[in-house]
Amino acid sequence: MAQISYNSPVGPLSLFEADGEIVAVEWGWPASEEPTPMLERARDQMHAYFNGTLTRFDLPLAPHGTDYQRKVWDALLAIPYGQTLSYGAFAKTLTTGARAVGTALGRNPLPILIPCHRVIASNGGLGGYSGWDGVDTKRFLLTLEGAL
Repeated sequence: MAQISYNSPVGPLSLFEADGEIVAVEWGWPASEEPTPMLERARDQMHAYFNGTLTRFDLPLAPHGTDYQRKVWDALLAIPYGQTLSYGAFAKTLTTGARAVGTALGRNPLPILIPCHRVIASNGGLGGYSGWDGVDTKRFLLTLEGAL
């Protein structure tokens, strides 16, 4: 699988591509890199996002997961940049439960690109985040987007 790394403000990110689609974003550095034009495009868009000049990614995404997880991840793409929804409110849009949504968010293989950080607790708390520094990374991303 082709991969490329990017030293982002939230730590080192590795982007992975298969068959011309972005399939994973992981924190850390891969053992080796195999850049492709698609991965370079994804890295450039991530850079623009962190610089505040990109509010919506335009990349072919192909996250691997169950039908339910993909349904949740697709719905996340509808939450606008700079806005948040509570786990409960987001779950209602899918006619499912908040815990099930939280579990699917925790398994999101494309964090940042599929904005699971935009879902927060109903009491205004941030909830959890599976990224590099957990909730601190979520806070950084929401602050970057002007949502906090």
